[in-house]
Amino acid sequence: MKKRKLIAVLPTLLTLGNAACGFGAITYAAKVGPEYMGHMASGGLTRMLGSSPGIYNSFENQHLFIAAVLIFVAMLFDALDGSAARWTNQTSEFGAQLDSLCDAISFGIAPAFLMLQMIQFKHEYHLYHPRLLWVIALLFAVCTILRLARFNVETEEDDAHEGFSGLPSPAAAGVVASFPIAIRGLYKMAETENGSIQSLSEWLISAIGWSLPVITLTVAFLMVSRVHYPHVFNQLFTGQRSRRHVIQLVFSLALIFLVQELAVPVLFCYFAFSSPIRAFWEEVIAGRLYKSRKI
Repeated sequence: MKKRKLIAVLPTLLTLGNAACGFGAITYAAKVGPEYMGHMASGGLTRMLGSSPGIYNSFENQHLFIAAVLIFVAMLFDALDGSAARWTNQTSEFGAQLDSLCDAISFGIAPAFLMLQMIQFKHEYHLYHPRLLWVIALLFAVCTILRLARFNVETEEDDAHEGFSGLPSPAAAGVVASFPIAIRGLYKMAETENGSIQSLSEWLISAIGWSLPVITLTVAFLMVSRVHYPHVFNQLFTGQRSRRHVIQLVFSLALIFLVQELAVPVLFCYFAFSSPIRAFWEEVIAGRLYKSRKI
């Protein structure tokens, strides 16, 4: 019995690890993380990410990348804590509420703040009024909280978790956090001697700057929508997998192998926007075509 009580601590620790990563993402994005509060010349981040002198690996360009990586680590903790609770047979209302509170930090506040810092960090991104950017970040955080509250109210303990009503908050956070990771890859491309690749990478960096606030606002509304999204984790690791799931997994791995960091926003944006586009096609376009054929 004593051993069971000790194992029951594991889900709570994983959930708190989620919150710790969210807090770390905010502090690194704000440049008040431990590496910044200590000696900036100590090289801690450089030892972690490499020692290349290029701009993509410079100390000034690493804080947003570290913040984005911490959000993805929080997603890993969030995926594991529920499984650990079910494995130890220790699911509880306390764990569900704690999970939502931690998710609000890691997948609501942290990505919104990261978006603001990313736009502010690059002066060429100043295409939007600061108040508009602040409102977009606020709406993202508010929609995340509403999405988590709705999930708690509508989800039963014995729910099969085969899908979601509305974009899951970790996926929305992943969409926003994927772009600082892609930016690092684009900086790497910009340092090549190929002129066409340099021009393409510079154009993509600018395109991310003007499109990120719009994407952030869009995924915020998708979180509180009623669009159906599949549970990717359960589809990949539990139950039967269809041929379509296997093909998608193979193409995803191939894309990651080919373009590395640039594959992250492509995959997350595909997950976020493919379902509403498919729903729009089925409800509007396909419906009109069917009616026209009947007439």
